[in-house]
Amino acid sequence: MLLWFVIIYWIISVGIGLWAGKLVKNSKDFAVAGRALPMYVVTATVFATWFGAETVLGIPATFLKEGLGGVVADPFGSSMCLILVGLFFARPLYRMNLLTIGDYYRAKYGPVVEALTSICIVLSYLGWVAAQITALGLVFNVVSGGEMSRETGMIVGAGTVLIYTMWGGMWSVAITDFIQMIIIVVGMLYIGWDVSQLAGGVGTVVQHAIDSDKFSSFIPDATLAGILGFIAAAVTMMLGSIPQQDVFQRVASSKDERTAGRASILGGSLYFVFAFIPMFLAYSATLIDPAMVKGLLHSDSDSQLILPTLILSHAPLFAQIMFFGALLSAIKSCASATLLAPSVTFTENILKPAFKHMSDKQLLRLMRIVVVCFTAMVTLFALNSNLSIYKMVENAYKITLVSAFVPLAFGLYWKPANQIGALAAIFLGLGTWIGLEIVAPDAVCPPQLAGLLVALTGMIVGSLLTRGRTRHVDLPHQHDHQDHAAQHGHARN
Repeated sequence: MLLWFVIIYWIISVGIGLWAGKLVKNSKDFAVAGRALPMYVVTATVFATWFGAETVLGIPATFLKEGLGGVVADPFGSSMCLILVGLFFARPLYRMNLLTIGDYYRAKYGPVVEALTSICIVLSYLGWVAAQITALGLVFNVVSGGEMSRETGMIVGAGTVLIYTMWGGMWSVAITDFIQMIIIVVGMLYIGWDVSQLAGGVGTVVQHAIDSDKFSSFIPDATLAGILGFIAAAVTMMLGSIPQQDVFQRVASSKDERTAGRASILGGSLYFVFAFIPMFLAYSATLIDPAMVKGLLHSDSDSQLILPTLILSHAPLFAQIMFFGALLSAIKSCASATLLAPSVTFTENILKPAFKHMSDKQLLRLMRIVVVCFTAMVTLFALNSNLSIYKMVENAYKITLVSAFVPLAFGLYWKPANQIGALAAIFLGLGTWIGLEIVAPDAVCPPQLAGLLVALTGMIVGSLLTRGRTRHVDLPHQHDHQDHAAQHGHARN
């Protein structure tokens, strides 16, 4: 019965995605849904994109092993990323009327910086998309009772998500995300209530977690290594996720800049609240079936099975349907968004400059071809990776943290920022991070934090030393902001 539900749900959701593809008429529709999405749809797609496999399977397993201190990056850092985007980045980026985040780097710093940052952004998606594909394989394996192997499940899952993502682009992603957000919210609330009854109530579970020091681990050790490790874990996703195409797409797809900012803040806040439900469910399992939890915690891959095993073993059929419906919705929404984002970036910012006379119709066709190629690549990566889902996602943002964040933030808010400063930030940040990952991965200062600090230094020193002697561009939004302020000044006068 459960398997048939999964099959029917999967077919319906793919059908909805294909239907939404009828709205795609050009590359702008495909990449940013024609910049026409209302508040409730943008909020839904922000939430649903981030509520993925790592939230339902990876974060709970990590929480059981390491307590609250182990999940600093996600959901704490990731939620703050979306809130920061809404507060400081959404409106100025929306005013620029761009197709990709890579277009920002071209407008501010030129084509070389555009190419370098776009490559880093595309590479960062390998781990994130691979985590979703890995989770799809795990779910199909579980609900089929082992009849479908994880590897086959990965291929089937990736292939079906590819179909509607390739056809409908951002329109398909947005509409399916809206439906899937409803399923996630309802499903998580219901299964949380159902499991809490088995564990003796919410208060019992929370008190047991407090007594087991699961919350006290959030406060880092009062040592340099402990403090720097905590900061590195927080900023990896908090700042490293900001210069990402999937985040930018939700900003750019909004019908106006106010919607872009508010939807990002609301989506991030909802994500933070609902991310604790899977952690609650996983800890409830230690009270309901401690032997099962102890047996699965020995390895990263097995620990990700704690929640599915708990639901299949102890929940009634309706609760199973609600849980796996929410889980599949979470994975599908995240997978489709993370397949689309790097594909659009690679096409627009790497391939398009090589074909100067490409028509919009040809660009749209090329975007779809790249979606297919990227899906094949990340599926192969997922099939050959031994990392846990949580680690795949967390590691994905280190490259954008050290290479793309500083040029983005300083370009928007520090007038002296120029091309030389951006190049220094990129090369010094990447060089420091990669070098330390090779020679001192367990150093007191984590490699990605060192890379961020060096990138920051490179931007400031490089820009100031070459001020007035290299490319400097006042972005359109800066003029718009000044004009807007001037208009208000005239109105007051």
